Amino acid sequence: MSHRREYEIAFVGLKPGTHVYEYRIEDKFFTSYGEQDFNNCIANIKLSLEKNNNFMQLKFDIDGTLETPCDRCGNQLPLQLWDEFNIIVKMVDDPEIMNEQEEDPDVYYISRGESHLYLSDWIYEFINLSIPLQKMCKESEVGGPLCNKEVLEKLKKMEEEAQKDQHKTVWKGLEKFKDLE
Repeated sequence: MSHRREYEIAFVGLKPGTHVYEYRIEDKFFTSYGEQDFNNCIANIKLSLEKNNNFMQLKFDIDGTLETPCDRCGNQLPLQLWDEFNIIVKMVDDPEIMNEQEEDPDVYYISRGESHLYLSDWIYEFINLSIPLQKMCKESEVGGPLCNKEVLEKLKKMEEEAQKDQHKTVWKGLEKFKDLE
């Protein structure tokens, strides 16, 4: 099965009601999207699709793990993924115009003549949105077995030097105003 077809749903033949789909996402999924700043991704996606007459409500539940470089020390840091996202897909005559005008990112328009939903771009986006912006271990775990101790020591020295330099330069040039009356 091609990568694209694996993540599409033919919704035309579905009866109204809720339908559940499950996907397992691994690193190979991301090859068509280029290089990622994480690896060893194992994500389980549970999609609940509620089909109605002129719209569908999609609920994506993301669960899994991946490894990404720590923002503090650069070592690989395992992260837990967990999030959920909702999208409403509406069927209209002019989906391009409607998608341009729509301000709500959770609403997407498709043509009434469409027969398939293509999920791979949404899955890619939702996994990336599930990754925290700051990728660091907790303060209580700093210096633990996952940390690069050399980098942490260098950062500590650099911080101490910056503190010393700050005290010297903050008041530099202001002493000439000290005795003015």
